[in-house]
Amino acid sequence: MVKLRARCLLVGDAAVGKSSLSHVFYSDGSLFRKNYSMTAGVELLTKCVNIPETSDSVELYIIDSAGKEKLVEASEKMWGEPSLLCLVFDVTSEQSFANCSRWMERVRTHCQVLQIPGVLVGNKSDLSGRREVQASVANEWAQSQGLEYYETSAKEMDNCDAPFLCLARAFHSLYQEQLETIQNLGPG
Repeated sequence: MVKLRARCLLVGDAAVGKSSLSHVFYSDGSLFRKNYSMTAGVELLTKCVNIPETSDSVELYIIDSAGKEKLVEASEKMWGEPSLLCLVFDVTSEQSFANCSRWMERVRTHCQVLQIPGVLVGNKSDLSGRREVQASVANEWAQSQGLEYYETSAKEMDNCDAPFLCLARAFHSLYQEQLETIQNLGPG
């Protein structure tokens, strides 16, 4: 049994539902606060995720970062070295989706790593009548960035676990690969 710890950076424009998404995941779907105040820096949530078909787990340290431009620089100092990325946009806002490229650039510059495992999340899928970003377009962009794509509705508590479970599995897989590499270095 192995217990791993991973820093999961949660970024995206202001008001796309990052805090709502993380709180619904954290509370196992029992908490959707209707009144949120904008995240002014970073908020840290911790949740342990069991990896299916193993006795291993990954403790996710979810770093919910401010999305408002004037607060991002200050909060970026608190990101540390993230192991995982959760990039969130609002499916009813073409602009929040367009800004995902800028977020990816900022994360890559900060991390100085070519690729960290990540997901792109289209939140507010319950507002289908106001949708501006089609799932196929978002999925195509996510794939071009090496990300998995998920759609969620924090308000309806729909599919909110899936992106975080995907990230925990990806981190566990990286651990397994590194472990195999180390074991193969042994005397042979």
